[in-house]
Amino acid sequence: MSGSLPSSERWGSLAGKRILVRVDFNTPVADVDGQLEVTDDFRIRATLPLFESLLARGATVVACTHFGRPDGKVVEKYSVAPVRRRLAQLCPQVELLENLRFHPGEEANDPAYGASLVEGFDYYINEAFSASHRAHASIMIPPTLIPSAGGPNLQREVTTLQSILEEPARPFVAIVGGAKVKDKLGIVKVLSEKADQVIVGGGMAYTFEATQGRTIGSSLFDASYLPVCADLMAGGKIVIPSDARGLPVGAAFGAGGDEQALEWGENIPDGFQGLDIGPTSAATFSAIIAQAATILWNGPMGVFEDDRLSAGTEAVARAVAASPAISVIGGGDSVSAIQGYGLEDQVSFVSTGGGASLEFVELGDLPGLAALRESPWNQS
Repeated sequence: MSGSLPSSERWGSLAGKRILVRVDFNTPVADVDGQLEVTDDFRIRATLPLFESLLARGATVVACTHFGRPDGKVVEKYSVAPVRRRLAQLCPQVELLENLRFHPGEEANDPAYGASLVEGFDYYINEAFSASHRAHASIMIPPTLIPSAGGPNLQREVTTLQSILEEPARPFVAIVGGAKVKDKLGIVKVLSEKADQVIVGGGMAYTFEATQGRTIGSSLFDASYLPVCADLMAGGKIVIPSDARGLPVGAAFGAGGDEQALEWGENIPDGFQGLDIGPTSAATFSAIIAQAATILWNGPMGVFEDDRLSAGTEAVARAVAASPAISVIGGGDSVSAIQGYGLEDQVSFVSTGGGASLEFVELGDLPGLAALRESPWNQS
């Protein structure tokens, strides 16, 4: 990625100015006494310092966000009403527009829709790093039309990820988990070049294990990626689980499951599926993490939402939290795990990026970041 991201600090006094701030308030909601309410306001609270700074400088601030997947139609359950109520409690001076994705022009990156969003505004700020890997109208069009900047959280996400990829303190240990190998193979490739060791867990690990001639039962597996996984294993930096915890095929897992989890060594027998790393792997991974100077963690070690299958993810989370290393947690499930175990204050940086973090690590840039850098108001 070349070029710096513009900051709103250069605008000086904002008295009488209107600013549109693109945020990501795609927060979880649940029914509370017959009304949908926000159940996790982390992303809303994270933007408050920006809002308060802009308001203190005299600006009128309007925020806009996507919420769910209404597919370009007005769908009542995807209204931002519960988010707007929570924002009004935290920062009542900031208005929140209705769901951007109610309009088909948002995901189509329609210039006319993008122009309609900034009509009447003097400035635009992108504070939605987690949406900046999407070439959508609210991300791409405003920087072409009015002076634009990256918000402080977006800037911090970029700076943090860049620093650990370009000049990490070593040893640099990356931890990559999740279900499908195809979703994370690109990031594993990049990290195998940049990190000293790459721990691979979760459902994606079983394809790597199969390259070593191990039996994996009915665990998640994608034969089309065997050659690539074998090449990565040959590089010597990939560390995979040596044992597993799981259930018989067909057994319920999650909230409805009650069958006792089983443990196996390197080989999982037919009729069973691995759903978590075993205790030996947890100990091995924790020992590697303890020696790290930089840690990047993206993705759980198993189906951690099920208490029977959460030990591996919890062990990794606690090892990362206990480490004095620079630790960056990215991806929704990893963040949920760290927060669920009450460890978010014991790591260096919790990313809100999700898929955007993955794409940034893999490709080194995002469409929304490029749009800010290439804005005509950012050219010298």
